[in-house]
Amino acid sequence: MSKHLIAPSILNADFLHLEDEIRMVNRSQADLLHLDIMDGVYVPNLTFGFPVIRQIKSVAEKPLDVHLMIIDPDRYLEQYRDAGADWLTVHYETCQHLHRTIQNIAELGMKPAVSLNPHTDVALLEPVLGYLNMVLVMTVNPGFGGQTFIEASYSKIRKLRQMITASGADTLIQVDGGVGPDNMADLIAAGVDVFVVGTTIFSAPDPLQMIAKLKKSS
Repeated sequence: MSKHLIAPSILNADFLHLEDEIRMVNRSQADLLHLDIMDGVYVPNLTFGFPVIRQIKSVAEKPLDVHLMIIDPDRYLEQYRDAGADWLTVHYETCQHLHRTIQNIAELGMKPAVSLNPHTDVALLEPVLGYLNMVLVMTVNPGFGGQTFIEASYSKIRKLRQMITASGADTLIQVDGGVGPDNMADLIAAGVDVFVVGTTIFSAPDPLQMIAKLKKSS
């Protein structure tokens, strides 16, 4: 079985039955629970804040993989830790002093990750790769679920994998956007370790079965 990880994106869950959705993920073969935090400023959408994260944490048995699509994330790092974040992803484009932000996340006891928008070159992360647990390559423009995968992402992922190998780091590569059974094998071949999957899981007739199918993809 492949060693890749699956992180269901709660953004696509049924929020009227959120506890049931989280308990389904608890029972599944998923590895992480992905939370998209959007501020309506950095991206054209709003999601949820600390009270909802705390509620999710009280039910979730999988580590919380929290993706901050917000401006000036440094203001809130400690609050996200206190709310329950285990992994914390900030956007390269929003951090004025990226190395310091990464250090602060790690010192707070979370696993630091950095996300790159589709137009951002992975080479910009070379100086900090050794400090990162994960790099999230956005394979759609951030802000909304259910978008179409951007095909140019493959070359970007391969370049990042070469950088990680050359640096000797053990940084994971995560992708988010337009991911499903049809392109997972190609993405694994390109070097992806962690898959954020939303619509494909939560709109499936049997989400548990879909997660099991995604875990078996190779």
